[in-house]
Amino acid sequence: MPARLQLVIPCYNEARRLNPDAFLEFVGRRNDAQLLFVDDGSADGMTPAALAELSARSAGKISVMTLSHNMGKTLAIQQGVLKAFELKPELVGYWDADLSTPLNAVAEFIEVLDANPGIDIVIGARVRLLGRHIERRAIRHYCGRLFGTAVSLLLGVGVYDTQCGAKVFRSTAPVRRVFDAPFRTRWLVDVEMLSRYLAELGTQAGESRIYELPLKQWTEIPGSHLGPWQVARAVWDLACVGRASRQQRSDPGQES
Repeated sequence: MPARLQLVIPCYNEARRLNPDAFLEFVGRRNDAQLLFVDDGSADGMTPAALAELSARSAGKISVMTLSHNMGKTLAIQQGVLKAFELKPELVGYWDADLSTPLNAVAEFIEVLDANPGIDIVIGARVRLLGRHIERRAIRHYCGRLFGTAVSLLLGVGVYDTQCGAKVFRSTAPVRRVFDAPFRTRWLVDVEMLSRYLAELGTQAGESRIYELPLKQWTEIPGSHLGPWQVARAVWDLACVGRASRQQRSDPGQES
């Protein structure tokens, strides 16, 4: 019997930033959740061994999927999500391996879905509100706001934060179809996923089934793989998603 939630954790050279105890504590106290780590061809010589040890200590609640070479975050998440769908859970999600969003937030995502049957997708939002602890460098915050505005204009919906690496969604047929076809982008899985979902249901209907959850805590962890090349690639990827989105709107029969 599969767990109710299958949570995918993409990894690339993450051995030094992993917190094994946090993952083990999570699966130890939640009988309704299992973790699937996707090793995206790590080349540090340590991540595969660290993940194997973590899996061995988890009493079968943590598994590892290894990609033959580094294919990028988008493909790592897609392959993991498709593998999770095979187990036919009620909920699937993906989460950053550095735990910038702590795992105790998973309960809030599930609570939103349980309380709102009309919601399919819950995405974390890093919003600096009083009483919340969002620790992020100013430059990344302002770049994120510019990027978020561009995405809102591209998708035609008022989304605040697509790039937070905490997402949980129902394993419905429309959501599964979102992940079936090859993705066009290497880094913007979040934007392309939302674009496909909105195209699948129609913008107005799709927007009503997406919920942004302001996080209580998010901490920027040193050692991010985001550099100048990744930023440039993200801009290019965003243009590709925009072109595909316009094609989809002009021709609803176009494959996403």
